[in-house]
Amino acid sequence: MSTQKNVRQQAGTVEENPVRLDKEKAEQIVEALNTDLANAYVLYHQLHKHHWNVEGAEHLPLHKFLQEAYEDVEEAADEVAERLQSIGGVPHASMTALSENATVEPEDEDVYDIRTSLSNDLEMYGDIIEGYRDHIELAQGLGDPTTAHMLREQLEELEEHAHVIDHYLADDTLVTDA
Repeated sequence: MSTQKNVRQQAGTVEENPVRLDKEKAEQIVEALNTDLANAYVLYHQLHKHHWNVEGAEHLPLHKFLQEAYEDVEEAADEVAERLQSIGGVPHASMTALSENATVEPEDEDVYDIRTSLSNDLEMYGDIIEGYRDHIELAQGLGDPTTAHMLREQLEELEEHAHVIDHYLADDTLVTDA
């Protein structure tokens, strides 16, 4: 690790921004987006864990779905971080900052059956979806339609993934225990 210290902007600060969003409003949005960013990385790692550990008759479709889901979450996190920076904020980037600022609880290190894993994922998706709705309203209310629009688009994808997981958890299945 480098010992050079040429800090351009301290973490936790918000500077004037080129999109001319009022600094006090930007501070509130930056805080909300950093929460979304932290939650995204918790979800990303949990989905990735389940992607690695899925077994059983439905392994392949679940393996592929979970990969698509975590890749979508990673792409959304990147978009959130770039928006944060564009409105004068500093995106959380260290594992410490991400874990301290997440409002969702990750599953522990144990490996669970896929039904339990997906139930845990669905619960986390639900919590993140609720947070997004609040943050869309916040951004819109503070006069930042661009952030609200970005979050709306991401919310649509989050809801779709939650819907698919809910279908995987349905009792109706062609797979039987032999």
